[in-house]
This record gives sequence, C-alpha cells and structure tokens, in this order.
Amino acid sequence: MTSLLGAVCIGLAGVSLAGTVPFAVAHAQPADATDSFAQKLAVPFQGGLVGAADAPVFAWQMNQAGVRNIWVAGPDGKGRQRTDYTLDDGIELSGLTLNADGTRLAFVRGGDAEFPDGDLPNTGPALVAPRQTLYVLDTAGNAAPESIGQGHGAAFAPDGQRIAFTREGMIMLWSPSGQAYRIAKVTGEVEELIWSPDGKQILFQEARSGHSLIGLIDLDSQTLRYLGSTLGYASDPAFSPDGSKIAFIQYLEPPAELENSTASFWSLRVVDVASGAVKTVWSAPQGEGSQYYGTRGRNLFWLKSGQLIFPWERTGWLHIYAVPATGAGDARDLTPDANEVENFRPTPDGKAMVYSANPGNLDSRRLFRVDLDGKRTKALTPENQFAFYPVFGGDRLAATVTDATHPAHMMLVDSMTALGLVPQVPSYRQPEVVTFKSDDGVTVHGQLFHGVGKGKRPALIFVHGGPRRQMVPAFSAMYYYSNSYIMNQELAARGYTVLSVNYRSGTNYGRAFREAQGKARAGASEYRDVLAGGKWLAARSDVDAKRVGIWGGSWGGYLTALALARNSDIFAAGVDFHGVHQMVRPVAESFSPEERLRQYQLQWDSSPMGSIAKWRSPVLIIHGDDDRSVPFSQSLLLARELTARGVPFEELAFPNERHDFYRFHDWLVSYRASLAFIDRELGGKK
Repeated sequence: MTSLLGAVCIGLAGVSLAGTVPFAVAHAQPADATDSFAQKLAVPFQGGLVGAADAPVFAWQMNQAGVRNIWVAGPDGKGRQRTDYTLDDGIELSGLTLNADGTRLAFVRGGDAEFPDGDLPNTGPALVAPRQTLYVLDTAGNAAPESIGQGHGAAFAPDGQRIAFTREGMIMLWSPSGQAYRIAKVTGEVEELIWSPDGKQILFQEARSGHSLIGLIDLDSQTLRYLGSTLGYASDPAFSPDGSKIAFIQYLEPPAELENSTASFWSLRVVDVASGAVKTVWSAPQGEGSQYYGTRGRNLFWLKSGQLIFPWERTGWLHIYAVPATGAGDARDLTPDANEVENFRPTPDGKAMVYSANPGNLDSRRLFRVDLDGKRTKALTPENQFAFYPVFGGDRLAATVTDATHPAHMMLVDSMTALGLVPQVPSYRQPEVVTFKSDDGVTVHGQLFHGVGKGKRPALIFVHGGPRRQMVPAFSAMYYYSNSYIMNQELAARGYTVLSVNYRSGTNYGRAFREAQGKARAGASEYRDVLAGGKWLAARSDVDAKRVGIWGGSWGGYLTALALARNSDIFAAGVDFHGVHQMVRPVAESFSPEERLRQYQLQWDSSPMGSIAKWRSPVLIIHGDDDRSVPFSQSLLLARELTARGVPFEELAFPNERHDFYRFHDWLVSYRASLAFIDRELGGKK
C-alpha cells in the first residue's frame, strides 16, 4: 500500500490514509484543522460494497466528514473515486447495483434508505427536500452520472442495459434509449426486484399490512400474478437457474400470548411458474428453530446443483443449511462449527459457500469457505481482523474489513489487498474483551477501553442500540457504531475507562441470549446486564465508584434513561441520544382484559417513566426532530418530566435531522457537547 501523506493527510491530526490512488479532501475537512477529535471523527468510512456477477468489478460508497462519494475498482483491483460530490449536505447515497459485466452502476442519491417510500429528509441547508433520485453511470471513464428517475431498488436486466426500479408502489422500467415508464402499480411497498434469467419477467416482493406477497410481472403479456399467497409473510424469492420455478421463504409470527411456542412457523416453498402450482419442499420441525430468523442479507439461494441454502437455528445458533429443491431429502447443516453466521452467499460456481461467522471466539468475525458437501471448511481471513459482508465480483471475493485502528475498508480476500484507501488512527489501542455475570447468572460480554493515566478515574458504560447488535473490539462495519467507537476511544484518551456492554437481546451469542425472557417491554431484563456492568466497573480498583456514567443511542438511549431513572445511586450522569422513554404500546386483543391490564403495567414499569420519581442524576438529551425510528416526542416528554421534578438536564435538538444523523456537522456538534457535558459532570482529564 502506497502512503499518500502529501495528498491526503494535510490537517488530519493523528490519522493516516494509505491506498492506491490520490484523494482530495479540501471540502471535507472540518474548519478547525487543529481539532484532533474532529479529524479522527472525519476519518473516511466505507460501506455498501457490491460486486458484478460476471466480472471482478466492485463498487462502494465512502463518507468522509459527511461528503459521500462512489468508488469503483475494476479488474486491476485499484479503486478510484467515481463521483465528485463535495459538501456535507446530508444527502445519502444508497442502493448501489452493478450490471453483470460491471460496466454500469446504478445508485440512489437522496431519500431515506431505511424508509425509502417515506417523506423525504431535508437535514442539510436546502430550501426544499432533495429528491430521491436514481442515477446510472459507466464505471469506466469520467462521465457524470445520468439521472433516470425518482425511485429506488434498481435491478439490472440480464442484458445489462434495462433497469427496473420502484417508487411508492410503482414498478418502473428504464432503458438507455428512452425515458423511464411505469409498468405496474401495486397496493403495498415493493421491497425487492429480481429479473428472470431470460429477461422476460420481473419477480418482486411486496410488503402489505401484516403480511407480504410474491408477485410476477410478464413483460410480453403485460400481466401480473401473485404466487403462493398465504396468511403470513413471503420473503427472499429466488428463481431456479433455468427460470422455470421460484422458491421463497414463508413464515408466520407467533401470537403474542404464545411468543415462545415451539410449533412450526415457517417453510420453504417452490412455485412452478407455468402452472402456478405451489409445493412445500421443507418445513421447520417443532422445537428449536421452529420460528424464522434470518441473517443481515439475502437468506435464500437456489444453486445450479438444485440445492436451496438458507439459515436455520435448529441448534440454537444461526447456521446455514442445504436441502434439495425437489423436497426429496433432509436439511444438512453446512456450518456446524460456526457458532453464529451473520451473512453468507454461494460461490459463483455454486459448489461452495462463503460466510461470516464467529467460531471459537464469540467476539470475532471472520470469513470462511465451505464446500457444499460439507466436508471441507477453510478460514479465509486472519484472526486479527474483522471481516463482514462477503461479496463476489465474478470469481473474486471481497469483503468489508476493520480492526482496532482501521475503520471499514474494502479488501480482496484471496490476497488480502486493499481495493481502495485504508484509513488508520494509529493512536487507538485495542479494547480488551471482558466478561462478567449478571445477577441472574447470565454471562455478559463487553469491550473495555482502558482510560489513560494513573490512580482512580471516572468511567462510563456504553450501551449500543438495536437492540439486535453486537459491538466488537474494533471499528464497527456500521457508520453509526464506527462513530461510537471513535467516541469511546476519545473518552479513554481523556482518562475515562469505558465498558461497552453487549447486553442480552443482542446478536451473535445464540438464540437464547437474543430472545431472552422478560426483555424490553416485558420486563427490561437486558437492564440487568447494564446494571451488572455498572457495578463491575465501580468495583475496579482503578475506577472512582462515585464517578460512573452511562451513554448510548436509540435502544441504548432507552437503557441510559432507564439506568438514570432506576439507579442514580450508581450512574452519576448520562448522555441519551434519541432514546425511548415511555414504552407503553397497544397490547394484542387476543389477551384477556385482565392480562392486558397487567401487560400495560409491565410496559410502564419497564420504561424510564415508570421510575422517574427516583431520577436524580444530570443528563444530556440529544435528538433530531425528524426522527422516523424514535419519535422526537419521546424526548419532549422526558424534558417536561425532568423539568417538573427539578432534575438537571441539558438539551441539544437538531431541526430536520433523522435518527442516524445524516450530517457530519451534527455528529461533531453532538459528540463535542457530550464530551463537554461528561467532563463537567464526571470530571475527567481535560
């Protein structure tokens, strides 16, 4: 890797960047080039890696200080910046998709990738909300991207030219020779578009209220059919290699009063395209794994060998299984030693599978390859790195890689060489993986960021959101938690010891941990782990027990508020990013009136509001008022209640900002305010 100190590192205090191409950052730099923390928070974050089906071509997006751009790497493995956006304008890039030969890339600029058909965000300085626009560009050359319409969810036809996409229930078709036009309008939201191998049909998944459907459009006859509709959810549709059949996952959610039922709630089904006949080729047996749970990605593939591969928790851990698409055979566990598989995909020849998992070390993440006969498994990435989201470009494999000092970047796995830039913060020390026991005996994992300095020091608990997440002792592959990792490292550098707690209801520690009894509104059992972490920190010889604080966002904001409400005696201060403060929601009508009242009370008792009379510790409340994940009203409620009770709090509100802040400016202001508040309340080193 070539050093780019002259081209890249001007003003980047404590940050280095290595790569294969020059990279200009003039517009991305924070105003104060002497602010070390701002420069570290501005370190480039890379995500959204995609590959071409038939060529070793990859594309991804890079966010540096809020400036988002597309990068592309061709067969030579050398990445280059392919767009030239220059502002921290709060406009997202998402939905990257390459055609089969890697010559064209489609992407979305604008809108909200999490809620693509919702109201348009306007977090930046624009007078009106920027549109959600679909663009296409040639991966070679330098021509500007071409706008092809308003929408998202692009899918290239097998000819590599036509693009199907969607917007607010409409399915659109575009070709280079003309304008995009509507080919269908459906009732629900279109979540995925897939072309048939011959390019004559378009398969799609449609979400409606309480269920989802699989639809098929025939372009020649201009007809629409729904296939195998059920009283449940249909997901992850996949064509057979010859296009004559379609497989999908069908599942039901258990009723609220029997949420732990071990009855069979899901199956794999195959539809004959010509006749519409549906066959169930596999059903989850009763017992462990009888309820459906998928990975963070596509969950069903139809291989050339006639096998279907899919995730299943039969062992209590998420493994990948294979079953004949004919239904004539049992499901085989391809990853018996994997612990938890996070995502997977077959090799292009269909003879093997690559997956990301944590075998032997629950707090790790590595890539592995397993032959479809299950006889040989090979580790593809080293133990000292964290590898996520395997992606094939032709027959070459790439992945998103991080470690303790390198944020997410893209690597070719066979040679472990970088496709583009490899940012680094050399001063960061790897946090220590620790475990401790909750009061009910549950083993809890975490990462300990050791504060600098001698003697007793202040400390903080960090609680992630989700709650279905896992923090690892390295940069996260998610932008939100990559920022959190930088914040925890900054706190440690200021003299705070920080314990990041992977509390129950999180992922990668097995189904029993994720689906723990009494969690969330049913009793907040995950708070037991947070409280145990606080006590564990306070008992350390290098921690001042009177100066233990807590911070977190989203579900972590909820747990921060719950900690301050229930245990101001332990947690001296907190920072609550967009947390949930009142948990009461409608209870299913299938419960008796008496049981419904009991559950309403349990939800209240599980809320910070249920214990607010005991809240004494100061808190900083941070929230964007256009948050579509946690309503801004949750923080309005808390501010009123704390004011009435004389509890000290500080506030920071961002007009038009969403849940995962879109603007770097807002992250920087939030974190600076948090550091200043924590220093004032806990008295760390300045």
